[in-house]
Amino acid sequence: MIDSADVRRIALSLPETVEKEAWEMPTFRVAGKMFVTIPDDETSFAVRCPIHERKELIAAEPEKFWVPPHEASSHWVRVRLAELEDMTELHDILVDSWKQAAPTRLVDAFPGSD
Repeated sequence: MIDSADVRRIALSLPETVEKEAWEMPTFRVAGKMFVTIPDDETSFAVRCPIHERKELIAAEPEKFWVPPHEASSHWVRVRLAELEDMTELHDILVDSWKQAAPTRLVDAFPGSD
């Protein structure tokens, strides 16, 4: 089963990522910009996501993606760990969020970036 340790391991494997505690939870940042958080219950994680894409994700897979009311106007979405299909899906979600926060020089140098 995928857990918060997997989120941490993959996040920290991304270029220039650092872990920093904020709001009493682990957050992961690149170039000072946060791209993932792990809330204290460790059953989900939050990532950057444009609002229009977030609505589509939640509509398509509401058991996997959700947004708490206090984050409704943000550009973040939560992901339930138990609903992830596999490690590839987790990796892809984290990389997508990282790319939204990372400087262009890092994104352009990242394997698979066109």
